[in-house]
Amino acid sequence: MILNEKAGDMMGADNQKQLERRETLEAIGKLNLLDDNLMTLVFDRNIEATELLLNVILQRSDLKVLEVVAQREYKNPMPGGRSITIDIYAKDGKDKVYDIEVQRASAGADVHRARFHSSMIDTKMLKAGQEFNEIHDSYVIFITAGDVMGAGCSLYHIDRVIKETGAYFGDGSHIIYVNGSYKDDSDPIGKLMHDFRCLSSVDMFYPALAKQVRYFKETEGGQDIMCQVFDDLAEKRAEKRAEEARIEEKKAFARRLIARGKQTVEEIAEDADLPIEVVRELAGLQLA
Repeated sequence: MILNEKAGDMMGADNQKQLERRETLEAIGKLNLLDDNLMTLVFDRNIEATELLLNVILQRSDLKVLEVVAQREYKNPMPGGRSITIDIYAKDGKDKVYDIEVQRASAGADVHRARFHSSMIDTKMLKAGQEFNEIHDSYVIFITAGDVMGAGCSLYHIDRVIKETGAYFGDGSHIIYVNGSYKDDSDPIGKLMHDFRCLSSVDMFYPALAKQVRYFKETEGGQDIMCQVFDDLAEKRAEKRAEEARIEEKKAFARRLIARGKQTVEEIAEDADLPIEVVRELAGLQLA
């Protein structure tokens, strides 16, 4: 009887795993290259795909990518500064830098975010002892799901100009927004964005992209990698929710102590294991 119960439990666990995998595969089937996770996998260390992407967007044919690493982190050297993640980092034979980031939500391509990316690239580019005129051109390229500028163009180029003359300032800093909703199959950008929106590799124009999308979405080995990505994301989200729940419990405990009015803010912060600033805010006091 006990053996039968254990066998039943094992079968139930296997069925649950199979169900979860089917659900994950269904979710993977709905992904396209405008999803951060799929784009990261497709372009990570993929010279061929990245060269295609840059040459089409920058409307050139001579770019040679020397390196591409997805999810590279640039540290802000200022105390307390933010860190940003660069989805794709590459440079050509002339040391021009390319920063490519995709956002499914157009809000992710805020103009201040573009400014920040550009400044961080410049910070990493100039080594000790180098002159400022040795900084080479940099490109921050945002591929957005929608038309963030709303003018219907395929590309939006942002360069500094001298307001009084309208002349290009010439500092070598460039920002480009790519309209992910742009449609024109006779245009290279239109074909590229068509491929970014495709759910199946068979519908794509560019073989370098189709090959990678086919692997990650349509082969067992690639699907295993994608499933692991989904599992890791689910685990991180669960950890984040658990941590948020623990903090809320600490705050609730601190509120009860505050309501009793028998302890100082400092004592409550220690007992509740919360920063004193948080306890002061809960108590309605001015931060020091």
